[in-house]
Amino acid sequence: MTSDQPRGTRVRGTRQSSAVAAALAAMSGFRSAKEIYAELLRQGETVGLTTVYRHLEVLSEQRAIDKIIDPSGEALYRQCASTSHHHHLRCRECGRSVEVEGRVVEQWAEKVAAEAGFTAVDHTFELVGLCPEHSPAA
Repeated sequence: MTSDQPRGTRVRGTRQSSAVAAALAAMSGFRSAKEIYAELLRQGETVGLTTVYRHLEVLSEQRAIDKIIDPSGEALYRQCASTSHHHHLRCRECGRSVEVEGRVVEQWAEKVAAEAGFTAVDHTFELVGLCPEHSPAA
């Protein structure tokens, strides 16, 4: 195992890992591990919920998929269109999300880290609001 493997976990090229990745790629928006697990069961896959959680966490740590935490604290995952670092603007009503570039956020994070003497800093930044369908009439 290489030193860039997160926390001693890794995803091998198994049928189960391929099934988890394929199910997530076919689903729109951010989805919970339980939703992905239910979809896999619907498709007739034999995979455990623990396996789904493990594969999603590793894919997230490898930045192969995006992970956000909803207001209840549940992790949600999505296969994003962008392979570069980005952020999300998410509707708190329906969960619809839009990928956004955050150059100002990146500059701010670098400045704060440098002022504190930190290096190799990573961050998560998410904007939450109401999409046009759920916004009150102006």
